[in-house]
Amino acid sequence: MSCTLGIDTSNYTTSVCIYDDQSNEVISVRRLLPVRKGEKGLRQSDAVFHHTQQLPILIKEAFDGFQGKIDAIGVSSAPRTAEGSYMPCFTVGVSAAEMLSAALKVPLYRFSHQQGHIAAALYNIGRLDLIDKRHIAFHISGGTTEALLVNGRDEFLSTEPIARTLDLNAGQLIDRVGVMLGLSFPCGRELERLALLCDEKIKTRPTLKGFDCCLSGGENLCKKLKDEGRDDAYIARYAIEYVLCTLSMMTEKITEKYPDTPLVFAGGVMSDKIIRQEMEERFCCFFSKPEFSSDNAAGIAVLSAIGNVKR
Repeated sequence: MSCTLGIDTSNYTTSVCIYDDQSNEVISVRRLLPVRKGEKGLRQSDAVFHHTQQLPILIKEAFDGFQGKIDAIGVSSAPRTAEGSYMPCFTVGVSAAEMLSAALKVPLYRFSHQQGHIAAALYNIGRLDLIDKRHIAFHISGGTTEALLVNGRDEFLSTEPIARTLDLNAGQLIDRVGVMLGLSFPCGRELERLALLCDEKIKTRPTLKGFDCCLSGGENLCKKLKDEGRDDAYIARYAIEYVLCTLSMMTEKITEKYPDTPLVFAGGVMSDKIIRQEMEERFCCFFSKPEFSSDNAAGIAVLSAIGNVKR
């Protein structure tokens, strides 16, 4: 039996997870960072402060009642694996992981936040076999909107971006429209609930440039609808439908180029019920449960277990 500890300190969530590779079960705890009403996000200095306050509390919570032994530690050290990818908030998790690794005398593994998202989704859908097999992973969140070709050359999700946003991320569009409607940031769940009150048929016309998308037009159109006096439920639905239509168009083009390639969706935006239902009806794809789509440390803990076995 091997147990690994995963830590993720992303821009809006502090996450800790213990993974038991024998039972394939996790102890997962997390807490959103506080954002003031009306604000569209957090300064990195504030995110670092809140992670510093929350991480010790969550580590204690995760270990309450845990009777095993930690054999390895994993941490998100950067948003993506791309060169130059960096955010100060991840240094909080890295510092804690380094201290725990030294104190417990166990190996420390570093992964990107994006790798963690993909691994968490694969864990939840029961397809960890895809970690070292070729597949396509969409990572759709407030910080990233990308389609990635996972090349299957190793067990740590080496990826090649094949499509991306050229302006706003999908989560940014949803959050900006949500704040415009007076919702609390991050706005995904509240915007979804509001959108479900609208039963009008909505058609949107997003544009693609090759495989890449542009989402700022969706924000501008929602502002226009607000100025025209359309009700909040309609605007909320329009924003979600705009993201949905964009992702559908991207997926169509990508699956034409990469037929018969498993398709996995990860990231906080992909926990939206409206988007998930439509995409599952149109495409042969995998979605994880919301708790494994939004920011969490489960994927980091799982990847650390795999790394420790291969070591």
